[in-house]
Amino acid sequence: MLEDAYLNLEKYVLENGHQKTDRTHTGTISTFGYQMRFDLAKGFPLLTTKKVPFGLIKSELLWFLRGDTNIRFLLQHKNHIWDEWAFEKYVQSDDYQGPDMTNFSHRAQKDPAFNQVYQTQKKRFCQMILDDETFAKKYGDLGLVYGSQWRAWKTSTGQTIDQIKNVIEMIKTHPDSRRLIVSAWNPEDIPTMAIPPCHTMFQFYVNDGKLSCQLYQRSGDIFLGVPFNIASYALLTSLIARECGLQPGEFVHTLGDAHIYLNHINQVKEQLTRKPHPAPQLWLNPEKTRLDQFDMADIKVKNYDPYPTIKAPVAV
Repeated sequence: MLEDAYLNLEKYVLENGHQKTDRTHTGTISTFGYQMRFDLAKGFPLLTTKKVPFGLIKSELLWFLRGDTNIRFLLQHKNHIWDEWAFEKYVQSDDYQGPDMTNFSHRAQKDPAFNQVYQTQKKRFCQMILDDETFAKKYGDLGLVYGSQWRAWKTSTGQTIDQIKNVIEMIKTHPDSRRLIVSAWNPEDIPTMAIPPCHTMFQFYVNDGKLSCQLYQRSGDIFLGVPFNIASYALLTSLIARECGLQPGEFVHTLGDAHIYLNHINQVKEQLTRKPHPAPQLWLNPEKTRLDQFDMADIKVKNYDPYPTIKAPVAV
């Protein structure tokens, strides 16, 4: 099964991982350096051993590809993946007049009463982003995150580089190049980002009419984050292959610090009791060929038959 590559990662870290502290104070077991390979000709690598919300994956990727860094687009598509970082910026401002939200992410996980207050305040914040464009411009922007680095990398001369546009042109004109690379890790911009990029760079490879992609991810939350990353980059590979007149090849996922949070261990063990179903198939609107033509309705998965969702807290 296509999914076995991911399940083997979970097993490996459970059996061989080192216990470590981390930024979120949750604690992890982790390993350093791990690689998975997914043959996209055999199906789309959206996990079936738990339900993974594909709508969130495609809206986030389209957000990146638009060069957008404001969560308003995400909220318009009911995607709340990046809410916390924008909300934190707001509650630290003079404009915020609500209850004390100091260290809200950690307090919300430990105190049910506070969590209810937090959810109410965050919901109000998200509605203000949707309703008020001026407010959204001030508090919805996350700075120089993925969309900015991919589509408008700032140079020392004050110009910008559209890395996605450039790599597509290189694939079309110099498919054997070993420089088909996009980087999100810009050391100068790290201090001003909402969070430093976890998926730091990716490289394309063309062979036999197929486009393959390798991602280097410095940090991977195996249970919650990595399933999204696998599907997102498999989709990105497929979209760029479409524009370049190629077939999707392999997605190769190389992880630096691959970790399971200590409060996800029971969920991982539950997932490993489930036998994978056949992988779904990716459908891309055949009338669309360029990245800038695709919208949510142009991207679907067919024959997706997952087990139920396994809930787990997000460490932020």
